[in-house]
Amino acid sequence: MVTMTMVVGLTGGIASGKSTVSAMLKDLGYSVIDADVESRLAVEKGEPAYKEIVDYFGEGLLQEDESIDRQKLGAIIFNNKEERSKLNSIVHPAVRKRMNDQKAAAIERDEQLVILDIPLLFESKLTHMTDRTVLVYVDENIQLARLMKRNQFSEEEATARIKSQMPLDDKRQLADHIIDNNGTIEKTRIQLQNLLQSWKIV
Repeated sequence: MVTMTMVVGLTGGIASGKSTVSAMLKDLGYSVIDADVESRLAVEKGEPAYKEIVDYFGEGLLQEDESIDRQKLGAIIFNNKEERSKLNSIVHPAVRKRMNDQKAAAIERDEQLVILDIPLLFESKLTHMTDRTVLVYVDENIQLARLMKRNQFSEEEATARIKSQMPLDDKRQLADHIIDNNGTIEKTRIQLQNLLQSWKIV
Protein backbone atom coordinates (compact mmCIF):
# COMPACT_ATOMS: atom_id res chain seq x y z
CA MET A 1 0.00 0.00 0.00
CA VAL A 2 1.33 3.43 -0.95
CA THR A 3 1.00 6.09 1.73
CA MET A 4 0.23 9.52 0.39
CA THR A 5 2.03 12.17 2.39
CA MET A 6 -0.03 15.24 3.23
CA VAL A 7 2.00 18.46 3.40
CA VAL A 8 0.44 21.08 5.66
CA GLY A 9 1.53 24.71 5.89
CA LEU A 10 1.19 25.98 9.47
CA THR A 11 1.17 29.72 10.00
CA GLY A 12 0.04 32.44 12.38
CA GLY A 13 1.08 35.84 13.61
CA ILE A 14 3.30 37.08 16.40
CA ALA A 15 2.02 35.71 19.76
CA SER A 16 -0.86 33.86 18.07
CA GLY A 17 0.26 30.47 19.40
CA LYS A 18 1.69 28.91 16.25
CA SER A 19 4.74 27.62 18.15
CA THR A 20 2.44 25.97 20.70
CA VAL A 21 0.56 24.09 17.96
CA SER A 22 3.86 23.24 16.26
CA ALA A 23 5.14 21.75 19.53
CA MET A 24 1.93 19.70 19.90
CA LEU A 25 2.45 18.24 16.43
CA LYS A 26 6.09 17.39 17.25
CA ASP A 27 4.94 15.70 20.47
CA LEU A 28 2.56 13.57 18.38
CA GLY A 29 5.58 12.43 16.36
CA TYR A 30 5.02 14.32 13.12
CA SER A 31 7.84 15.92 11.15
CA VAL A 32 7.78 19.70 11.60
CA ILE A 33 10.07 21.65 9.27
CA ASP A 34 10.50 25.11 10.80
CA ALA A 35 11.30 28.00 8.45
CA ASP A 36 12.83 30.06 11.29
CA VAL A 37 15.19 27.24 12.26
CA GLU A 38 16.12 26.62 8.63
CA SER A 39 16.80 30.32 8.02
CA ARG A 40 19.32 30.27 10.88
CA LEU A 41 20.96 27.07 9.65
CA ALA A 42 21.10 28.34 6.05
CA VAL A 43 23.48 31.15 6.98
CA GLU A 44 25.89 29.14 9.12
CA LYS A 45 29.55 29.02 8.16
CA GLY A 46 30.14 26.64 5.27
CA GLU A 47 26.66 27.11 3.78
CA PRO A 48 26.40 28.68 0.27
CA ALA A 49 24.22 31.55 1.58
CA TYR A 50 26.84 32.38 4.24
CA LYS A 51 29.48 32.95 1.55
CA GLU A 52 27.12 35.08 -0.53
CA ILE A 53 26.19 37.26 2.46
CA VAL A 54 29.84 37.80 3.48
CA ASP A 55 30.87 38.49 -0.13
CA TYR A 56 28.15 41.12 -0.48
CA PHE A 57 27.95 42.75 2.96
CA GLY A 58 31.62 42.38 3.90
CA GLU A 59 33.64 40.64 6.61
CA GLY A 60 32.82 43.43 9.08
CA LEU A 61 29.63 41.46 9.76
CA LEU A 62 31.48 38.55 11.28
CA GLN A 63 31.96 37.78 14.95
CA GLU A 64 35.21 36.39 16.34
CA ASP A 65 34.14 32.82 15.61
CA GLU A 66 33.41 33.89 12.00
CA SER A 67 29.66 33.46 12.42
CA ILE A 68 27.42 36.23 11.09
CA ASP A 69 26.54 38.90 13.65
CA ARG A 70 22.75 38.95 13.26
CA GLN A 71 22.38 42.24 15.11
CA LYS A 72 24.85 44.00 12.80
CA LEU A 73 23.15 42.54 9.75
CA GLY A 74 19.74 43.48 11.14
CA ALA A 75 20.89 47.07 11.67
CA ILE A 76 22.08 47.29 8.04
CA ILE A 77 18.86 46.00 6.51
CA PHE A 78 16.36 47.44 9.00
CA ASN A 79 16.04 50.84 7.34
CA ASN A 80 17.34 49.97 3.90
CA LYS A 81 14.82 48.34 1.58
CA GLU A 82 17.37 47.56 -1.17
CA GLU A 83 19.78 45.86 1.24
CA ARG A 84 16.89 43.93 2.79
CA SER A 85 15.76 42.76 -0.65
CA LYS A 86 19.31 41.68 -1.44
CA LEU A 87 19.56 39.65 1.78
CA ASN A 88 16.15 38.06 1.13
CA SER A 89 17.21 37.15 -2.41
CA ILE A 90 20.11 35.19 -0.90
CA VAL A 91 18.43 33.65 2.14
CA HIS A 92 14.91 32.81 0.94
CA PRO A 93 15.89 30.44 -1.91
CA ALA A 94 18.38 28.70 0.43
CA VAL A 95 15.69 28.23 3.08
CA ARG A 96 13.16 26.97 0.52
CA LYS A 97 15.71 24.45 -0.78
CA ARG A 98 16.44 23.17 2.73
CA MET A 99 12.72 22.82 3.46
CA ASN A 100 11.98 21.12 0.14
CA ASP A 101 14.86 18.66 0.66
CA GLN A 102 13.48 17.69 4.07
CA LYS A 103 9.95 17.48 2.71
CA ALA A 104 11.18 15.15 -0.06
CA ALA A 105 12.95 12.97 2.52
CA ALA A 106 9.76 12.71 4.62
CA ILE A 107 7.74 11.75 1.53
CA GLU A 108 10.42 9.17 0.69
CA ARG A 109 9.90 7.72 4.20
CA ASP A 110 6.14 7.46 3.49
CA GLU A 111 5.27 9.75 6.40
CA GLN A 112 1.55 10.45 6.61
CA LEU A 113 1.90 14.08 7.52
CA VAL A 114 4.62 16.72 7.16
CA ILE A 115 4.24 20.19 8.64
CA LEU A 116 5.91 23.23 7.10
CA ASP A 117 5.97 25.82 9.90
CA ILE A 118 6.21 29.10 7.95
CA PRO A 119 5.39 32.42 9.68
CA LEU A 120 5.19 34.30 6.35
CA LEU A 121 3.42 31.53 4.42
CA PHE A 122 0.92 33.85 2.72
CA GLU A 123 3.13 36.95 2.51
CA SER A 124 5.91 34.98 0.79
CA LYS A 125 3.39 33.19 -1.45
CA LEU A 126 4.63 29.73 -0.44
CA THR A 127 1.28 27.94 -0.35
CA HIS A 128 2.32 26.10 -3.54
CA MET A 129 4.68 24.06 -1.30
CA THR A 130 1.70 22.70 0.67
CA ASP A 131 -1.45 20.63 0.16
CA ARG A 132 -3.43 22.67 2.67
CA THR A 133 -2.92 25.50 5.12
CA VAL A 134 -3.71 25.93 8.82
CA LEU A 135 -3.82 29.30 10.56
CA VAL A 136 -3.46 29.60 14.34
CA TYR A 137 -5.76 32.54 15.04
CA VAL A 138 -6.33 34.88 17.98
CA ASP A 139 -8.29 38.11 18.33
CA GLU A 140 -6.09 41.18 18.18
CA ASN A 141 -6.77 42.26 21.77
CA ILE A 142 -5.63 38.84 23.07
CA GLN A 143 -2.64 38.87 20.70
CA LEU A 144 -1.66 42.29 22.07
CA ALA A 145 -2.01 41.22 25.72
CA ARG A 146 -0.03 38.00 25.18
CA LEU A 147 2.75 39.78 23.30
CA MET A 148 3.08 42.48 25.97
CA LYS A 149 3.29 39.81 28.67
CA ARG A 150 5.65 37.49 26.78
CA ASN A 151 8.16 40.09 25.57
CA GLN A 152 7.69 42.72 28.29
CA PHE A 153 6.67 45.21 25.58
CA SER A 154 4.77 48.42 26.15
CA GLU A 155 1.40 48.59 24.39
CA GLU A 156 2.95 50.86 21.79
CA GLU A 157 5.85 48.47 21.07
CA ALA A 158 3.54 45.46 20.89
CA THR A 159 1.06 47.26 18.61
CA ALA A 160 3.89 48.27 16.25
CA ARG A 161 5.05 44.63 15.99
CA ILE A 162 1.54 43.40 15.26
CA LYS A 163 0.88 46.15 12.70
CA SER A 164 4.10 45.27 10.85
CA GLN A 165 2.56 41.90 9.90
CA MET A 166 -0.33 40.93 7.66
CA PRO A 167 -3.46 41.07 9.88
CA LEU A 168 -4.64 37.68 11.12
CA ASP A 169 -8.13 38.53 9.84
CA ASP A 170 -6.67 38.78 6.32
CA LYS A 171 -4.83 35.48 6.75
CA ARG A 172 -8.09 33.96 7.96
CA GLN A 173 -9.61 34.56 4.51
CA LEU A 174 -6.70 32.70 2.88
CA ALA A 175 -6.33 29.66 5.17
CA ASP A 176 -7.97 26.28 4.53
CA HIS A 177 -8.39 25.59 8.26
CA ILE A 178 -8.45 27.75 11.40
CA ILE A 179 -7.35 26.77 14.90
CA ASP A 180 -8.87 29.32 17.29
CA ASN A 181 -6.33 29.89 20.05
CA ASN A 182 -8.33 32.45 22.03
CA GLY A 183 -9.10 29.91 24.76
CA THR A 184 -7.07 27.46 26.82
CA ILE A 185 -4.24 25.28 25.55
CA GLU A 186 -6.54 22.28 26.08
CA LYS A 187 -9.19 23.78 23.76
CA THR A 188 -6.50 24.34 21.15
CA ARG A 189 -5.27 20.75 21.54
CA ILE A 190 -8.82 19.39 21.02
CA GLN A 191 -9.23 21.45 17.83
CA LEU A 192 -5.93 20.09 16.53
CA GLN A 193 -6.94 16.49 17.32
CA ASN A 194 -10.28 17.01 15.58
CA LEU A 195 -8.53 18.43 12.53
CA LEU A 196 -6.12 15.49 12.35
CA GLN A 197 -9.04 13.07 12.70
CA SER A 198 -10.92 14.83 9.89
CA TRP A 199 -7.87 14.18 7.71
CA LYS A 200 -7.88 10.54 8.85
CA ILE A 201 -4.36 11.07 10.22
CA VAL A 202 -4.69 10.26 13.94
